[in-house]
Amino acid sequence: MPRQQSVDIRHATIADAGTVAQLLHDFNSEFQTPTPSADEFATRFRVLLGRDDVLVLLAQHGNTPAIGFALLTLRPTPYGDGPLAQLEELYVRPALRDAGIGSALLRAAIDDVVRRGAIELHINVDEIDTDTRRFYERHGFVNIQPGEDYRMLCYLRELSSGTRPQVA
Repeated sequence: MPRQQSVDIRHATIADAGTVAQLLHDFNSEFQTPTPSADEFATRFRVLLGRDDVLVLLAQHGNTPAIGFALLTLRPTPYGDGPLAQLEELYVRPALRDAGIGSALLRAAIDDVVRRGAIELHINVDEIDTDTRRFYERHGFVNIQPGEDYRMLCYLRELSSGTRPQVA
């Protein structure tokens, strides 16, 4: 197990689009998830990183290349005065895991969305991914509504660009 390492966390800028893109591509490739190329991601991140409702944090050791990232989005809700935050991705290079870098990224992400007035932070995790579930539970996340005894579920439907879904 790697020992705890000090890490610098900073906000990604548009100039970091290629770095963030490569990290996301590496993340998807590691888990054999179909993925756009790093170049396609970079094109998208050059737009996304200019938005106020998208936040990317990068983890680094000093001036070394980024070793991890957190991608968050914010969306409005009628249920509170602030936005809902969604942790879309959290990734640390495999050789550097279990050294506190993911925890540092998550703490920085929470601090940042709280400063932005977010009222909740949502994270989707595969049920079979017990290590990741334990990681988030250690940081205070739950998969049940307060006061209830049943799990929350997330449903997904892929939509083709430019087409409307058929409703039965």
